Amino acid sequence: ITFSGHLDIEGAVTGSIQAEPGQEAILRVVEGGMVAGEVKVPHAMINGSVEGDIHATERLELAESAVVDGDVYYNLIEMAVGAKVNGGLRHTSNVADDLAAKRVARAAETVPSGPTTSS
Repeated sequence: ITFSGHLDIEGAVTGSIQAEPGQEAILRVVEGGMVAGEVKVPHAMINGSVEGDIHATERLELAESAVVDGDVYYNLIEMAVGAKVNGGLRHTSNVADDLAAKRVARAAETVPSGPTTSS
């Protein structure tokens, strides 16, 4: 499934779910909902189960009934007491933010500091 906007999973989905490139997208897996496949989205809110890796480029929220059987790649994570992750947690930075920070740093290096005088 490829989507933009909001996608709520209340039943079972077999297959990968990904956000339309360059679009805002929020995936919500409600309690009792299940995804068997890889998830690649900017923002995910999980209170059901996911059997597969989750890639949340912006934010991942794991509610108290969340169960993830797979690795989790996140920029920001919020995990409630009771949520379970049977896999690795891997922090990844937001690529766009990193590129912007590098451009600012390069610009700061090339800005002249003004005239200097020596005596």
